Amino acid sequence: MTDRGSDGRPGSFEELVAARSAALYRTAYLLTGHAGDAEDLVQTTLEKLWGAWRKVARADSPDAYARRVMMNAFLSGRRRPGVRRERLVESPPDLPAPTGTSADDRLTLWPAVLALPERQRAVVVLRFYGQLTEAEIAEALGMARGTVKSTSSAALRNLRSALEQQEGER
Repeated sequence: MTDRGSDGRPGSFEELVAARSAALYRTAYLLTGHAGDAEDLVQTTLEKLWGAWRKVARADSPDAYARRVMMNAFLSGRRRPGVRRERLVESPPDLPAPTGTSADDRLTLWPAVLALPERQRAVVVLRFYGQLTEAEIAEALGMARGTVKSTSSAALRNLRSALEQQEGER
């Protein structure tokens, strides 16, 4: 394995995998809601990164490049006809909790996030879990900043509605 370059970029594919696999998996799990699907998404992402390694290694931000590849794989993989998704678990693995969010709030919020349309879920995961800026989300998803804002707004509106409905059912 080679050392990191003076610019902080990974010097080898193996180094990128070692440094980013856990974060890629957590993001993939939040996107898919299923451990097996998350592993598949990470594998697909890493395969695509390996195939484009020369380009990735020269990228301004290999992390941003990896996010973009993962988001593209997630969104395009969900569109494949005949792909059936089953959810065997209802709660995510232990992940760092957003500040000020109780365990009960996370358990209530998780099913609502999984119910969002994929593009809205991707924006929510990148914004609130990944703590990315609108510009970084736009780059990762290949959309305009205005689209990120409107998608985020729609996602939050849908989450609010789902949570109000859950509250009314109690």
